[in-house]
Amino acid sequence: MPVVVCVLGGWCVVYLADTVLKSSPSLKESYEDRLASYGLTISPFHLRWQTALFNRLFYNWGRWKPRFLYLWFSLGMFFGIAAMFGSVILLGKTLTQTLSQMLTEAPTAQNDQMLQVVVPGVNLPISQLSYFFTAILISGVIHEVGHGVAAIREQVRLNGFGIFIFIVYPGAFVDLFTTHLQLISPIQQLRIFCAGVWHNFVLGVASLVVLFILPALLFPFYYTGTGALVTEVTEWADSTPAATDLDADFGQGSSQHVACGYLADSPANGPRGLYVGDLVTALQDCSVHSVEDWNSCLEEISRKPQTGYCIKATIQQQLSVSSRGFRRLDGTIECCSNNSLTDVCFSYSNNLDSRLYTCLPARKAIEASRLCRTNMDCQKDFVPSLCVTPSLENQTRLIRVKHSSQIDMLFVGHPLHLQYTVSLSSFIPRHSFLSVDLPVVLETFCKYLISLSGALAVINAVPCFALDGQWILNSFLEATLSMLIVEKQNREFVGFLILLAGSTLLAANVALGLWVVTAR
Repeated sequence: MPVVVCVLGGWCVVYLADTVLKSSPSLKESYEDRLASYGLTISPFHLRWQTALFNRLFYNWGRWKPRFLYLWFSLGMFFGIAAMFGSVILLGKTLTQTLSQMLTEAPTAQNDQMLQVVVPGVNLPISQLSYFFTAILISGVIHEVGHGVAAIREQVRLNGFGIFIFIVYPGAFVDLFTTHLQLISPIQQLRIFCAGVWHNFVLGVASLVVLFILPALLFPFYYTGTGALVTEVTEWADSTPAATDLDADFGQGSSQHVACGYLADSPANGPRGLYVGDLVTALQDCSVHSVEDWNSCLEEISRKPQTGYCIKATIQQQLSVSSRGFRRLDGTIECCSNNSLTDVCFSYSNNLDSRLYTCLPARKAIEASRLCRTNMDCQKDFVPSLCVTPSLENQTRLIRVKHSSQIDMLFVGHPLHLQYTVSLSSFIPRHSFLSVDLPVVLETFCKYLISLSGALAVINAVPCFALDGQWILNSFLEATLSMLIVEKQNREFVGFLILLAGSTLLAANVALGLWVVTAR
């Protein structure tokens, strides 16, 4: 809400100031002359700047290697036509998935969609707005550069290039001489109209290549493959990283969740937690060589039952703390005192296959223990041993995190909490003066370019009013149906029906996607 208020307030101030200046008899003429000289246009929630400063640069690009540009934009024409049909199929599939998600009440289904409505502060972190808007601006500029260079190549005059801001979203545009556009053939028009989505596709592919070879590019300064480097440990807003409603009902307070090496302000913070610069090498028995391994290990741990730990029977008897047991709402047992800051309730089976419970100091019991599923996994060197499993509620897990500090971190909570509050990088600096954030910035920016440039290509290819798809469709129909449908008016009517259907499809995707993102 503060962001919305600031945006609305800022635009109100700009529009009111523009209105006052244009209404002033003494300032109106000089103000409008100043706007015209700078190429500025102000309207509600829309600020536009246009200039002819780059026209010579566009003309130089449009006349560079004519044969190559002809092949380049011809390839872009075929891609644009294919993208127009493909975008309709993709939007249809996305709409079907959204409707299915709404009917089946399955929020996780949205993660499988290729196209999603992005709402800053809802499904786009505020901290990454700079990546988002910068990637949008660059994608828009490259898109319009494609149109401009293709227009020069086809002998269409360029009036100017500009940048605009609509509400908070930046963009770019080129102003072409309409009469020239109408005089050239439909095939030439297609090369111009398809150039934008073609350049967005090329930008996305180029960003994907850079992301793929980034380890090689940064190899002189950073190395990879030995672990995941901690770059940030976010403080937790709640007092506990796992759900504690069940605990409160049965006398087990939040202390259990902060007892194993971290403080209450973050699931991974504290004297024995993770610090910036730590190198994580394993989660339980799952090796971590990169951020992808970290995420896959946490997903596997979340999906599988809680792992047990081997402990000698004699040590279990020595460490066991007697305490009254409580049954939680989900049926699990809590057997430790609610005042304990170090103990966790463990379950194990005896020779009669019945479940017993014991309260043990977590770190002393499991820090150097092997992982197990049954007592048979712990039978080694003929020493009686037990496989003790933490008795935790819901999706809570006890996870042993191996990192470069002196001692392992023991985390109790939902694995996703650990994933969301710890930021990592696969790149480890070779020298202390190198920033740990630079590879993360480059990786993140490349991912945003891939995503947003690709999305801009798909959306603009949709046969929809006011988008590139409208002009691509009209030129395509003129090039292909002029022999079948002789009357131009009839061809325009066919195009109108297709554009109406495409606009409806796009509007339905945006409206339902926005509802799914915000209403849930």
